[in-house]
Amino acid sequence: MTRVRLIVLTAVLLCFAAPPAPAGQATYAGSKACEDCHQEEYRAFTQYAKKAKSYKSIKILADKITPAELTECYGCHTTGYGKPGGFVSLEKTPDLANAGCEVCHGPGSDHVSSGGDPKLIVRKPAMDECKTCHNGERVKSFGFKPLTHAGAH
Repeated sequence: MTRVRLIVLTAVLLCFAAPPAPAGQATYAGSKACEDCHQEEYRAFTQYAKKAKSYKSIKILADKITPAELTECYGCHTTGYGKPGGFVSLEKTPDLANAGCEVCHGPGSDHVSSGGDPKLIVRKPAMDECKTCHNGERVKSFGFKPLTHAGAH
């Protein structure tokens, strides 16, 4: 990517930067924050779930599409894009550059800082929510095969 294109892309991304989360609202901690308590799930997720490496698709397409088109990819290929405390850019929020645990489980900062209080996970995964990204309208050749929690649990 040329330097000028990178600068333009960064400027466009900053226009769409997510606002900080309001005080008292859980923020995104990143999947790595889940590893200490959920070692087996984290290992399975990072090893088998394609979404754990979803930012790779953005890198592959970065030189082939416009910056505006590229930002449309962030909603499904990162964690929390466009939401308070969510993905902003690879430079500012590298721990959220992939569709991680919190895409399904919600922002986990309160859960993590409490030592794992299960009442502090914002929501439990529901298959209907997967269809926001996993559908034939978004990507015509996409064949979604649901695994139990993306193969992590």
